[in-house]
Amino acid sequence: MKVLVIGAHGKIGQILTKKLHDSNDFEEVAGLRTAEQRNAYEEAGVQTVAIDLEKEQTDLEKAMQGVDAVVFTAGSGGKTGPEKTMMIDLDGAVKSMKAAKNAGVKRFVIVSAINANKRDFWSYGRHELGATGNFYYAAKHYADLYLEHSDLDYTILRPTLLLDDEGTGKVTITDDLEKVDSPKMKIPRADVAATVMAVLNNQATIRRSFDLDGGDTPIKEAIDNQTTIEK
Repeated sequence: MKVLVIGAHGKIGQILTKKLHDSNDFEEVAGLRTAEQRNAYEEAGVQTVAIDLEKEQTDLEKAMQGVDAVVFTAGSGGKTGPEKTMMIDLDGAVKSMKAAKNAGVKRFVIVSAINANKRDFWSYGRHELGATGNFYYAAKHYADLYLEHSDLDYTILRPTLLLDDEGTGKVTITDDLEKVDSPKMKIPRADVAATVMAVLNNQATIRRSFDLDGGDTPIKEAIDNQTTIEK
């Protein structure tokens, strides 16, 4: 399976791209914004393509030619203002979905954020990050909602607090983390990347949305357990 990673230079994207590159099941394409980034990745033997989420949708469609799946793990980052958040995390995500449809790429996995599907968590100024958090969560919420109403074979992953710790290979994955006893509310980025690969390999995760947390169950087993539950 040839997988385009949009946001390949982000923290999750870097880990995911390397895992895909080292895997026997996947062929990676790193979507990168600058020529310097592309040169560095190509020197390491990684396939790359130019991706700028603030440019034309047709550019994205060209970048998606020949791929089997798209993983959207891009984000504007914590140091940018709300305008950039809306243009990358929302508009960039939706443009990528539209581009995937036009390019004939059905499989689409997006890395969202825990509670992005719950307006009461972030709307009306309730989030601890204030207005900044509201913009971030609004962007994630409506990008996910657009994806859910698309014709794409999507999977939405909503991870808890992201850590740079070494991956454990074990997670909690559920349709609603509030149903789970003693949630950790934190997860290594490496385990998020590994979960992305696992859902790509599992057709039962298509058109499903999951909360993702640190846990004690091996990733494949956790997904298999969850996907036996009736939607």
